[in-house]
Amino acid sequence: MNRTEYYNYIDEKLHTLAYRITTNGKLNMLHLHMHSENFYLHLFNLLYEYNLKNLNETLQNVEAIDLIDNEKKIVIQVSSTNTKQKIESSLKKKLIEDYADYTFKFISISKAVENLKTQTYNNPYSITFNPINDIYDIASVLNTIMLASIDKQKQIYQFIKKELGNEVDIVKLDSNLATVINLLAKEKWDDANIYDNPNPFEIDRKISHNELNSTKDIIEEYQIYYGRVNKKYSELDEMGNNKSNSVLATIRREYRKFKDIEDKDDIFLSVIDNIQERILKSANYAHIPIDELELCIDILVVDAFIRCKIFENPEGYNYATS
Repeated sequence: MNRTEYYNYIDEKLHTLAYRITTNGKLNMLHLHMHSENFYLHLFNLLYEYNLKNLNETLQNVEAIDLIDNEKKIVIQVSSTNTKQKIESSLKKKLIEDYADYTFKFISISKAVENLKTQTYNNPYSITFNPINDIYDIASVLNTIMLASIDKQKQIYQFIKKELGNEVDIVKLDSNLATVINLLAKEKWDDANIYDNPNPFEIDRKISHNELNSTKDIIEEYQIYYGRVNKKYSELDEMGNNKSNSVLATIRREYRKFKDIEDKDDIFLSVIDNIQERILKSANYAHIPIDELELCIDILVVDAFIRCKIFENPEGYNYATS
């Protein structure tokens, strides 16, 4: 991998983490904030060669300070609240007096802080604090990474991959799904017969095997679009986006939520409803008329049904035409 690939991966993961912290914070779900303290501890140790420790491991419910490097005399607060009031509140804490000969730094883990760097702060204990140099956000961290050696970038890439790479990236999955929806919305569905269709006999066998009754009409109506969807997936995958796997994995994940429901038709319809809800909430969704959106979702879910991604397959099932 070259430095551009390392940088782009790091950029994506840091922004995804920030997005999730912001979203969960609005729901008062602060677990990611707590995990971010240790994440940034290790990231800053790697990037700036600090020897940070988490102060909360030795002192319970410490205010104003989260991370400390006693060798370089640095104390850091990690926060998703990026206001002047937040920083001044920390600087005023009595605890800061014990570290008056240290340097105070502030990391905003979810929002940009450019406006905070030019502010003047009330610093009653006169701890060393230069807002321009000592306030960090994703942009400033990424700028340091961009200027780092390729060996350092590789180290950070490997660390972030271990920390964040195995998480299901919900934002990206929704983005990919929205991208495909937006592309499908531009298609002319009245001439779908120019593309190859799957084996209708096999589709009927799978419908019967899963006891789908009321949704049988949906499958039979939209199975003819399999070839067009397949072509669109192929075009996107050739560009290196791997969106087909992402979209199909999203649909399968929704199916797993409902697979134990007794009424199989309810499962099929619930998957469609949930996919639609996710699309409508996606920041990457380009508005299209609701009827077109529903059409595209129906087509994608039927396509996933045909491709063995949802519902049980009958023995010897082979949807591809010979």
